[in-house]
Amino acid sequence: MLAPVETWPYVPTLGRLALALAIGLFVGIERERRHKGAGVRTFAFAATLGAVGGLLGPAFGLLALGLLGALVVLLNIDTIRSGDGAELTTSAALLVTAFAGLLAGQGHTFTPTLLGVATAALLAWKQPLAGFSEALTESELRSAILLAILAFVVYPVLPTGSLDPWRLILPRVAWITVILVAALGFCNYVLLKLYGPRGVEFTGFLGGLVNSTVTVTELANRFRLSGGQLLEVTFRAVVLATLAMLSRNTLILGLLAPAALVSSAIPLGLMMGGTAAAAAVDARRRRIDQATPTTAGPAEPVPAMQSPFSLTAALKFGVIFLALQVAGTVAQHALGAFGFYAVSLAGGVVSSASAVAAAANLAAADRLSPHVAGTGAIIASLMSAAVNLPVVARLGRDRALTRRLAWTIGGIVVLGILGTAVQSHWPLPPLPWDMSPRE
Repeated sequence: MLAPVETWPYVPTLGRLALALAIGLFVGIERERRHKGAGVRTFAFAATLGAVGGLLGPAFGLLALGLLGALVVLLNIDTIRSGDGAELTTSAALLVTAFAGLLAGQGHTFTPTLLGVATAALLAWKQPLAGFSEALTESELRSAILLAILAFVVYPVLPTGSLDPWRLILPRVAWITVILVAALGFCNYVLLKLYGPRGVEFTGFLGGLVNSTVTVTELANRFRLSGGQLLEVTFRAVVLATLAMLSRNTLILGLLAPAALVSSAIPLGLMMGGTAAAAAVDARRRRIDQATPTTAGPAEPVPAMQSPFSLTAALKFGVIFLALQVAGTVAQHALGAFGFYAVSLAGGVVSSASAVAAAANLAAADRLSPHVAGTGAIIASLMSAAVNLPVVARLGRDRALTRRLAWTIGGIVVLGILGTAVQSHWPLPPLPWDMSPRE
C-alpha cells in the first residue's frame, strides 16, 4: 500500500523508478535496432509498469504482470496476422524486463540490473550463440553435460567429512581432483578449437597455477591422442605449467610465511629463473624459425580430437590422489618430525600448492621453524617439477618429447638442489620483524 503523502519517500521512490526505466531503455535499444514490433518505448513502459506494481504491493505486482501478459498475447497475434510469425524471443525479453522492473520497484538494485544486462546480452549475441550451438557435436554436448554432473550433481552429495576416524579418506577432496582433471581437459579442448595449437600453451600456464601435475597429465594425454602432432606446443605448455607452479608456490609461501620464504629464496629463485630461461629460449627459437621460411618446418596442424576429456583418466588420477593422500597422512603420524618431509614429498606429486600452504601455515603458527617449512616447500616444488617427466614419458609415449623435457626438467631439479646447498651454507639474513626473540 502507498504511504501517506506527508511520509512518502520521494527520493528512494524516484530512484527505483529511474532504475527500472533505465533497464527498460537499455534492453529496448537492442530490439529497436532490429526493427522489432516492441522497441525502446515498449520495453521502457514494461519495466516502469513492473516497478509501479512493486511499489504498490504484491497484489498490484501480480496485476502488472498480468496486464503485460495480455500485451504480449496481443503483440504475437498482430505479428502472426502480418505473416512475420510469433515474436517468442521479444515476448520472453518483455516478461523478464517486467520482472526486473518489479524487483527494482521493491528496492532491489543488483539483481534487476544483472537481469537487464543479461537480457540485452542474450538478445545482442543471437548470431554467435546460434553459431556456437549449431557447431557443437554430440560428443561435445555429452561431455559438457557429464562435466556438469560431476561438478554440480555428484560433488554436493558426497560426504563433507572423512569416511574414517583417522581422516585418511576425504571423498570431496579426491573428487575435486577428478573435476579438475575433467575441467582442464575440456578447457584444453575448447582453447585448441578456438586458437589452434597456441591454446594448449594457455592451458599449460593457467592449469599450472591450479595443479601442475594434473595439467601435465592432461597435456600428455592430449598429445598422445593427437598422434604426436603437438610436440612443440606440448613441450612449451609443460614448461609454462612448471613455471606457473613455481611462481604460485613462491607467492603462497611469501604471503603466509615470509620468514620461510627467506629461508628458501635461493633455490626457489634459481628454479624459477631456470624455467623462465628455458621458456624464453624456446620462444626465441620459435620466432627465428617463423622469420626464416626456408629453414622452418611445416606449421603444426590442429589434430582432430574425438572427445573433450577422458572420464577414465580423470577417475584414475582421483584414485591415485586418494592413495597418496592416505600414505602421506600415515607417514606423518608414523615418522614424527620426518613425517613432514614425507608429506611434502608426496604432496609434490599430488598438489604442491597444498603442501606449501600447509608448511607456511605451520610456520606462521610457530608449530614449525621457518627453515623446516622452507625446506618442505622446496621438496614439494622439486618433486612437483620432477614428476612431470615420468608422467609425460608414461602417457605421452614419445621419445623426442621425453628427451627434450628430461634435459629441461633435469636442469631445473639440479638448480634447486644447488640452490639448497648454497642456502644451507650462506643463509640469507632474517627479516627485520623476525629478529626479536619470540615470547
